[in-house]
Amino acid sequence: MTISPQPKTAPAPRILEVDASHEGQRIDNFLMTSLKGVPRSHIYRVLRTGEVRVNKGRIKPTYRVQEGDLVRIPPIHTAEPGAAPNPGARVLDLISKSIIYEDKGLIVINKPPGIAVHGGSGLSYGVIEALRIARPDVPDLELVHRLDRETSGCLMIAKKRSVLRGLHDLLRGDREDSGAVDKRYLALVQGRWEGGRQTVDASLLKNQLSSGERIVRVSDTGKASTSLFQPQAIYAQASLVEVRPLTGRTHQIRVHAAHIDRPIAGDDKYGNEDFNKRMATLGLKRLFLHAHSLSFELPDTGQQISVSAPLDDELKAVLQRVSQHPP
Repeated sequence: MTISPQPKTAPAPRILEVDASHEGQRIDNFLMTSLKGVPRSHIYRVLRTGEVRVNKGRIKPTYRVQEGDLVRIPPIHTAEPGAAPNPGARVLDLISKSIIYEDKGLIVINKPPGIAVHGGSGLSYGVIEALRIARPDVPDLELVHRLDRETSGCLMIAKKRSVLRGLHDLLRGDREDSGAVDKRYLALVQGRWEGGRQTVDASLLKNQLSSGERIVRVSDTGKASTSLFQPQAIYAQASLVEVRPLTGRTHQIRVHAAHIDRPIAGDDKYGNEDFNKRMATLGLKRLFLHAHSLSFELPDTGQQISVSAPLDDELKAVLQRVSQHPP
């Protein structure tokens, strides 16, 4: 990536030339990689207002940059060297100990609940920022996908641009011979599950409320979304289900579960308040949603990767209490 000279006084527009290592990356992710210290919300604002231009034209936040693209960046103040947020030794140690798989191109961590995958929206850091600090020997760490802040489990971080592009191809289904990334979640949902395996096809529309909160609703005008629910254990008040999302929409599993009247325990946005209170008396302190396995074949090497992350002790204890609790 070539950066044009920039005065050291007031920020001025810059032109970034995209090199081969960044080809295929979404423009928003490209900007976040290139503009260290700039809040994510500010990057999305300059994209929405058209202040960012590619080859002198306006683009959408979903645009994927190509080698040789000239990206114009409006005047933006970036953080001074050394001003990056420090998550602290405890968080860095927790993230480092959460690594459950690593090879030359990929890291998979068992993401702890309560930690966002990236900074922004009032958060000074997330998993990716902490991992970059903990692993200064790996300069090109990038999130492959995302999990909600309160969701735990398997989270992929690419160590190489080629791996990131290949996994994005798999997640989008762009390659005819690639198959799909098989992602499986465990969720505790309200009520006794009936009818065995269930497929939920319900289009989802993402909205932004006046308060700034992001909300997702089932809507015919939304994007096609499919989730497969398979019961694993049925209790008096709740059921443990495995969920395989065939699409990757924001809050997909949570909204689909609520749509079929099986909201997830601990979900304070889409869930049932009375059910959440009952689960809280049994020790549940957060959303009971856990990304417990990933399976896929890397398109370039043909390497088969299967990774699983066990439930933590807190969620295991909740299941034990749920199984013993009367109706």
